[in-house]
Amino acid sequence: MTDTLDALVIGAGPAGLMAAQALAQAGRRVLLAEAKPSAGRKFLMAGKSGLNLTKDEPADRFLAQYGDDRPLGPMLKQFGPAQVQDWARGLGQDVFTGSTGRVFPRVMKASPLLRAWMGRLDGLGVELRTRWRWTGWQGDAVTFDTPDGAVALRPAVTVLALGGASWARLGADGHWAGLLGARGVPLAPFRPANMGLIVDWSEAMARQFGQPVKGTALTAGGKTVRGEFVISARGVEGGAIYTLSRALRDGAALQIDLMPDWNVARIADQLARPRGKASLSNHLRKVLRLHPAQIALLMEFGRPLPEGAALAALIKALPIAHAGPRPLDEAISTAGGVRFDGLDAGLMLNAVPGVFCAGEMLDWEAPTGGYLLTACLATGLWAGQAAARYSA
Repeated sequence: MTDTLDALVIGAGPAGLMAAQALAQAGRRVLLAEAKPSAGRKFLMAGKSGLNLTKDEPADRFLAQYGDDRPLGPMLKQFGPAQVQDWARGLGQDVFTGSTGRVFPRVMKASPLLRAWMGRLDGLGVELRTRWRWTGWQGDAVTFDTPDGAVALRPAVTVLALGGASWARLGADGHWAGLLGARGVPLAPFRPANMGLIVDWSEAMARQFGQPVKGTALTAGGKTVRGEFVISARGVEGGAIYTLSRALRDGAALQIDLMPDWNVARIADQLARPRGKASLSNHLRKVLRLHPAQIALLMEFGRPLPEGAALAALIKALPIAHAGPRPLDEAISTAGGVRFDGLDAGLMLNAVPGVFCAGEMLDWEAPTGGYLLTACLATGLWAGQAAARYSA
C-alpha cells in the first residue's frame, strides 16, 4: 500500500497528540500512527498516582529547571504553565494547584483528559492507526509494519514524536535512533534521567524497604533540594533523588542533611543530654525526634558512629554510598536523543527536510513535577505549527 496525505504524525503520546492537533487546526488532513494498541500509554501510567500537569511558578524559575536546554525557551514561553492549565480546562478538566505549586486535574486521573483529547482530535478529522510500527524510509516513502502488512506513505510533512528510551513496554524504546542515525541526524547518547540509584544494602535495612524519608535536604553537584524519597530494595528513588539526577548521573557525590532546620550546635547540644540506659537509636529518636528510616540511614552509612559534635556534623552531611543509576529502561525519562544542532528553529531535521521532531526524543531533560509533560506539549505544538507552515 502506498498513499499520499497532508501530514503524518508518528507517536501518540502527549507531544504527538499536540502536534496532530496543531496540524489539524491548521486545516491539514492528519494521520496519527502509533506502535502500541492504544494512544497515550505512558501518559496514562503517569496519571496513576495523580497526573501532575505542570508547575505553577514564576517563569524564570520554571525555565531554570531545564538547565542549559535553552532552545526550549521560546517553546515554553509560548506554551507554559498557564497555557497547560487553559488547555486542560478547555478539555473539560478543571485543575487545582497544590501547596508545592504542582498542578493537577481535579479528578487526579489522566484517563478523562485523554478521552476528551482524543474526542477533540476525532472531531478535527485526525485518523488514528494503532499497531503501526515505523520502520524508516524507502526512497521518499515513510514505511510501517502494520497488522495488514507493510505500508508506505508519502506525507507532505511528518512529525516524529517517538519518546525517549525508557519504559519500552509503553512504547518508548529508542528504536528510532538507528533509523535517524542512518540518515545523518546528529544524536546524543541516551542516558537515564529522573532515575533511582542502586544501593547494596546491608540485611538490617530490609525492614525499611518501602519507607518514605521526609523532612530532609539532599545535596549533589552544588545543588540542594528539600523533598521526599523512598528506600527500596534496589536503592533510593523518588522526587528528591530525581531532581538531582543530572548531577548524580555525572558522578556527583550525594549527601543528606537529616535535620535541615537545625544547626550543628543545636544538634550537639541535644545529643549531650543524659542517655542513661537507652540505646543510641532510642536516644536519637527521643532527643532529636528522628524517624526510624532516618536513623537506619545514619546507621547504614555512618558506622562506626562518632560521638558529640562529630555525630552532629554527620547528621547534617551524611554521605550516601551508591552504585550509580538504575538501568535506563527503569528511568522515568531519558536525556539524549536528537541534538538541537541537527534541527532548525521549527524543529525540522536539517538532514531530512519536511520531517520534524518533538517531545522526549529531543535532547533535553527536566525533573519531574510537571516539567516533563509541559515540555512535551510545548514542543509538540511548536513542531506541529512549524510543519503546518512548511506545508502551506
